[in-house]
Amino acid sequence: MFRQAAIFALALLPFSLGQISEGFENGWDQAAWPTYAPDCNQGGKVTLDTSNAHSGKNSMRVDGAGGFCGHIFFGTTKVPSGDIYVRAWVKASKALTDSHVSFITMPDSAQGSKKHLRIGGQSKILMYNRESDDATLPDLSPQGIAASAALPTGSWQCFEYHVGPDGTIETWLNDKAIDGLTSKPGVANSNAAQWQRSSVKPKPTAIYFGWESYGGDTNTFWYDDIVIGSTRAGCTTPA
Repeated sequence: MFRQAAIFALALLPFSLGQISEGFENGWDQAAWPTYAPDCNQGGKVTLDTSNAHSGKNSMRVDGAGGFCGHIFFGTTKVPSGDIYVRAWVKASKALTDSHVSFITMPDSAQGSKKHLRIGGQSKILMYNRESDDATLPDLSPQGIAASAALPTGSWQCFEYHVGPDGTIETWLNDKAIDGLTSKPGVANSNAAQWQRSSVKPKPTAIYFGWESYGGDTNTFWYDDIVIGSTRAGCTTPA
């Protein structure tokens, strides 16, 4: 009886105190994890891959085509109302190039209608992009590029990030914090001049994983063991 009451009470908690964990071992629930391709979709594809996984046997595979309309994502609108922490094991088939691409995109109500907070790459390194003013984190100066990191290819990588309601951005790759992908209110960051010039505090309304290219780059990404919650999961927490 006590156990049933505890489960019922947990179900009544707001999502800000909850957590999504998904390893896709029961397949791809397309109602819970729908595809997302705003404005157009020409050539991108999302599939359940039963032969390539970080754990278990399944993962989500995204074959991203070149050009903006080659974009395709899958994801969820179940986003915490305060601090947002995301952990995903990712595997890229090709290295990030000098061209601008995204492999995570988040509709951001703080920026306005149809604007996104994007995570991807440019100048061969990981970066954030704010669509409304095209600001990048880090600055794409030699110093800013050096303060970020490349995304290794051909193997599974633990990618984590935090978006705070106060505008905080934090990022980890395989449990290592990335200085160039960190921005905190009131804390000077010589590599975030572009990012910190705005007073916008991101408010993502959904989180989507996939591929979007603003040039001709194509890539295949796999995603597995995704955790979305209001506290950091770390790389050892199972999905």
